[in-house]
Amino acid sequence: MKNLSLILILYRKGINMAHIVGNSGNWEYVIGLEIHAQISSESKLFSGAATEFGATPNSQVSLIDAAMPGMLPVLNKYCVIQAIKTGLGLNAEINKHSVFDRKNYFYPDLPQGYQISQFYHPIVQNGYINIVLEDKSYKTIRINRLHLEQDAGKSIHDQSPQYSFIDLNRSGIALMEIVSEPDLRSPYEAAEYVKKLRSILRYVGSCDGDMEKGSMRCDVNVSVRKPGDKLGIRCEIKNVNSIRNIIRAIEFEGARQVELLESGQVIRQETRLFNADTGETRTMRAKEEAHDYRYFPDPDLLPLVISQELIDEIKHTLPELPDAKITRYVKDLSLSEYDAEVLVANETVAKYFEETINYGNAKMAANWITGELFGMLNKNSIELDECKITPAMLGKLVKLLEDGVISGKIAKNIFEIMFESGSEPEKIIAEKGLVQVSDSDTLSKVIEEVLNENPDSVDAYRSGKDKLFGFFVGQVMKKTSGKANPGLVNQILKEKLNAR
Repeated sequence: MKNLSLILILYRKGINMAHIVGNSGNWEYVIGLEIHAQISSESKLFSGAATEFGATPNSQVSLIDAAMPGMLPVLNKYCVIQAIKTGLGLNAEINKHSVFDRKNYFYPDLPQGYQISQFYHPIVQNGYINIVLEDKSYKTIRINRLHLEQDAGKSIHDQSPQYSFIDLNRSGIALMEIVSEPDLRSPYEAAEYVKKLRSILRYVGSCDGDMEKGSMRCDVNVSVRKPGDKLGIRCEIKNVNSIRNIIRAIEFEGARQVELLESGQVIRQETRLFNADTGETRTMRAKEEAHDYRYFPDPDLLPLVISQELIDEIKHTLPELPDAKITRYVKDLSLSEYDAEVLVANETVAKYFEETINYGNAKMAANWITGELFGMLNKNSIELDECKITPAMLGKLVKLLEDGVISGKIAKNIFEIMFESGSEPEKIIAEKGLVQVSDSDTLSKVIEEVLNENPDSVDAYRSGKDKLFGFFVGQVMKKTSGKANPGLVNQILKEKLNAR
């Protein structure tokens, strides 16, 4: 496709990020996402088999998972509770009556010959989440449904040149399929939606959101149209496993569809796969419709009936969710919306921040976490829970800085030592003699020395060369080994220069 590379280059140069630039003008993305989130549960949806990741192949398979004759599914109540928690976190309606259906299709790693899902009457419907756009405005993304279903097994094709192998450890694991409405209009919006959804799942504890381990996978539905036109024909890109690849898959697929339409061809509704090495999508199969799966209620499972009492009980156990936490940080702690969003995006970071501010100023703590701490974590390629600096230690450092015991420069030096050694800030200050000099008499003497040693610079300053003020400050800092209180130095220095 000769124009495809040009279209992608134009897009990536930032020419109207919400549109694709084609030969005939702008085209609009229409994107809907289906997220498959593995429920955090120690046993499967309809059996007692374990769900540990990375176990020996076929070591976590019950007779139910293997579809042995006469084996009847038994619904895992905990998985139902996890789905209800998620639905409440998505501002959705919890259906008190839902039904499990059989989705019939053949695949080697699906031993039953069907998947137990919820097609006609899902457990959750009509939700929404809010995402932040590039201009910092908010957009509401509607969620059509959340339904429970069991996962299939795994086909392994790279172990033998002659055979494919089947691992049924994943067979029967509980999934929540969360289906958005086609409200997303750019790769950026799609990425922000996935980030926000993953954050909510982690906050309520229903899924760990680890895309690398496959516990959260995304099917991306993409179509294009001229702005204001009716919806185009969509293609579904299956099992995209990272946010970066979601962006890349949408970029390529949108550009591919635009080129086809502008050359007079038609879009076929189909299922495609994304190749992360080439950055391209390719045809997998013609897209099935619902009737191809011959859905019907599973005769082995009764309808799922949920009481309002159970819903209310679960609602009262929910933690403070990301949107509410951001609002509180901005309103009560005077953080900027940006800082609040960065801290809240990861529940572990939010907990770290809240423990830190038990000791020091909230705004200063936020700056240190999002600046120095994040920087050191990235530089050393470690996670926050591996860091030697505890929230209490960082909070104490912030408090020492806030109280003027140490300067900002000294605080950064102490922070680096804390990061390497795990030592308390007070201990480092005592061992290295890093207490900030804040005694007026002491600083006055040092400043007098600096001025007396540099009479020509004093005359030049008084004749209008104001930039020399920084030179004097630097000399004072040099004489005090960087320990002088900067604010007090500025104040005394101005007084002495004006008095000369």
